[in-house]
Amino acid sequence: MRFLLDAEQRAFAASLDAMLTAADTPSVAREWGRGERTRGCALWSRLAGAGVFALAVPEKHGGLGPRPVELVAAFVELGRHAVPGPLAETVAAAVLLADLPEPGPAERLLPALASGAAMASVAWRGGFAPDGDAATVRLALGPDGLRLSPGPGRVRPSLDPARRLAALEPGGALLCADPPTARALGHARLVTAAQALGVGQALLARTVAHVGRRTQFGVPVGSFQAVKHRLADARIALEFARPLVLGAALTLDRRDVAAAKVAACEAAYGTARAALQLHGAIGYTAEDDLSLWLTKARALLNAWGAPAQCRAEVLLGAGDRR
Repeated sequence: MRFLLDAEQRAFAASLDAMLTAADTPSVAREWGRGERTRGCALWSRLAGAGVFALAVPEKHGGLGPRPVELVAAFVELGRHAVPGPLAETVAAAVLLADLPEPGPAERLLPALASGAAMASVAWRGGFAPDGDAATVRLALGPDGLRLSPGPGRVRPSLDPARRLAALEPGGALLCADPPTARALGHARLVTAAQALGVGQALLARTVAHVGRRTQFGVPVGSFQAVKHRLADARIALEFARPLVLGAALTLDRRDVAAAKVAACEAAYGTARAALQLHGAIGYTAEDDLSLWLTKARALLNAWGAPAQCRAEVLLGAGDRR
């Protein structure tokens, strides 16, 4: 079976690619990591204007969704361009709010998420909220249910310098004592996988260009057989992950999503390791833009479920298939 985007979905992805290329996202990401968010918030509004976040919000709340395949197409581009901000968290929050049995919180909060007037982060089961200090909607999922946090608490750096982790302040309005979380977790993993796929594609493209320019013994480094093999392995891993991600977007089965996240995130991380080695000393410098994708690939590997956790979910659920 072949999983390919249709013409309209490809055009949507191409329009996002053009927008993000013109936005100089590496410099935006660096500013975001320093706490300078003016350009990042402006880019967030432009993405929302293109309908990116509305794809996760139901139509009755001002959105266009749910449209998981289009979300995947968008998040691949967001990953390819290293766009900063609580991207997967906003999608997770939108799905979480939409699934609450009481419609009040969704009616109040979802239109702003769809339009880009607000961005959301989620502290999942006592963890940190990525970019919780930048988000305007902060959800905390804990033992007593889902709460709307009054604000960010202590903030700490993460593996990805363009992302900070906030411990949300306790208390806040209780939105639901027993919220349904399966769909929100599935969507968060799905878009994280898509984002990782885009990160891997960017790393591969940058590395291919680098080894084509760099020479040794009078010939391009990229002509060496060992270099070709490393890049071919990275390309194969990314290409194998792509249909898994698109297939998971169609089924939204939790096992399919978990398998897609493992494949895409490990492919991106493997590509990051190859890129680091083939760039040599340049790859170890934070000043080179390559570092933005290297650190993001590592951070996404464990985001919303580490590989071992996702593999266990696939294996434990294998007997449920008919």
